[in-house]
Amino acid sequence: MSFDALWNALEPIGRDGRTGGYRRFAWTPADLACRDWFTAAAQDRSLDVETDRNGNLWAWWGDPAAGDAVVIGSHLDSVPDGGAYDGPLGVVSAFAALDELRTGRGITPLRPVAVAAFSDEEGARFGVACGGSRLMTGALDADRARGLRDSDGTTMAEAMAAAGHDPANLGADPARLATIGCFVELHIEQGRVRLETADGLAFGLAGLGVPLGLASGIWPHGRWRIEFTGRADHAGTTRLEDRDDPMLLFAATVFAAREAAIRHDALATIGKVRVDPNGVNAIPSGVTAWLDVRGADEPRVRAVVDDLAGDLGRQRDDVRVTEESWTAPTTFDATLRARMARILGDPPIIPTGAGHDAGILAAAGIRSAMVFVRNPTGVSHSPLEHAEREDCLSGVTALAAVVADLATDEDS
Repeated sequence: MSFDALWNALEPIGRDGRTGGYRRFAWTPADLACRDWFTAAAQDRSLDVETDRNGNLWAWWGDPAAGDAVVIGSHLDSVPDGGAYDGPLGVVSAFAALDELRTGRGITPLRPVAVAAFSDEEGARFGVACGGSRLMTGALDADRARGLRDSDGTTMAEAMAAAGHDPANLGADPARLATIGCFVELHIEQGRVRLETADGLAFGLAGLGVPLGLASGIWPHGRWRIEFTGRADHAGTTRLEDRDDPMLLFAATVFAAREAAIRHDALATIGKVRVDPNGVNAIPSGVTAWLDVRGADEPRVRAVVDDLAGDLGRQRDDVRVTEESWTAPTTFDATLRARMARILGDPPIIPTGAGHDAGILAAAGIRSAMVFVRNPTGVSHSPLEHAEREDCLSGVTALAAVVADLATDEDS
């Protein structure tokens, strides 16, 4: 089975043997190795492979200049110590689906078909998620992208150049967008969304007892940088009452974020922190924290941030809260989803709070849809993330059926 060969070749790349998690960050050796894997997979299938101006990868079956292409795929990068399936499952399944269509069914498409792997979807290195698709659609300014820095101070432009990609070419790519007729992204299920059924409540696809689902849309979400200032001092000689320790207000903010999320029925996480000077025997001079907030609608998300910012402002006037990214709510193309539902036997329709390249393309006016593969653990962004092989193969078959329908129908 081509899925197994593809998966086995990709699985070791960027894996940390100590944690079992993956560290496939944009423009690092692990990322470049994933790109080599993609190129080899495309060439093995006699597909035309290219890297676009923003670092996104494309493998073409047919002539992209013909337009109205059916594009499938996802991403290959990861969060720190991420799971194996988030992103790569969609790319591996896309190649395997093409194998099924070409050798198993002998399909001849009427329009071009492409496998895409979007660059820097997680934003783990430079802080902006879906970097490649945002740049392509113009949602991320090229100059801003070039100036983004990682934790070592390396800019995205420097990292790209070191990897052999010219950062001067970054920017919106309307000509490429014009070739895309629709985009279908297969992805592992993330979390266990609460679903109301005729039999009561169910949690995620595992609760429903089905291997696949379709996405209704993506919740709005954003990232904010919070900067707390204080005064560096000696941990062993400075009396508690003489300290100006920013860590205290930061710690209180972690709890306050959770309480605000509970009040507004949203999700809030502070998962990244930088402490200066970061010495075990030194009182910090400053703490920078990154806040991630998501919810079913924009007012809930904004209310959480407003509550926090207001509370911080009442306690100190030198705390800065800066919005670093915002993704508006996404509703996927209803007609495309309904068509896919008919093909796939009416799988459940579920929302997601996770951002995806499909959401960025949908916001840019590209007909987009998502297929979710059951995750029995419900855990993602972790080595515990998992999908059973049979469910993965169900995803391949479903993706092949969708592409066969979309790429051979003269009216699609």
